[in-house]
Order: sequence, then structure tokens, then C-alpha cells
Amino acid sequence: MPGLLRGIARTAVVAGTATAVSNRVSRRQAGRWAQQDYEQQEPQPQAACQPPPPTQPVEDEMTARIGQLKELAELKAQGVLTDEEFAAQKRRLLG
Repeated sequence: MPGLLRGIARTAVVAGTATAVSNRVSRRQAGRWAQQDYEQQEPQPQAACQPPPPTQPVEDEMTARIGQLKELAELKAQGVLTDEEFAAQKRRLLG
């Protein structure tokens, strides 16, 4: 009887070890295949995730208008523009 139990125990150990090794090999191979699939995937376009480009802020427009008004004032001070021309250009910029 002790020889029979020893044989059964040995068979159980061998079968358990074989199952553990087989499972580990299967998991490793599945991981490699998954990695290959991931690497072979084409990159998805990122344009759908990106926000639209920012529009020009109102402050930039105001800064540009102020700069143009200063230039008109300088031209008027130099005598290049008359009072009427200055007023007309000023209305065009502000209105």
C-alpha cells in the first residue's frame, strides 16, 4: 500500500507541475500575441480629440484699433491729415 500511495502522489505532483507550466506558457504566448496586435494597430487620428484653434481675442482687435488711432493722430499732428480726414478715418475704425 505505501508504494501505491507514493506512485499516486508522484503522479499528482507531476501532473500539477505540468499544468502550472502549461498555463504559464499559454499566458506568456497570449501576452506576446496581444503585444504584437497592439504594435500592428494603425495610430488613430488625433484631430478628433484636439480642441479647435483659438480665435483671436477681442483684446487683440482693440489693441490693433488703438494702434491705428495713434497712427492717425500722429499723421494729423504732422499735418498729413486734415481734421475732416482724421474724423472720417476715426469713424471708419470705431464704427
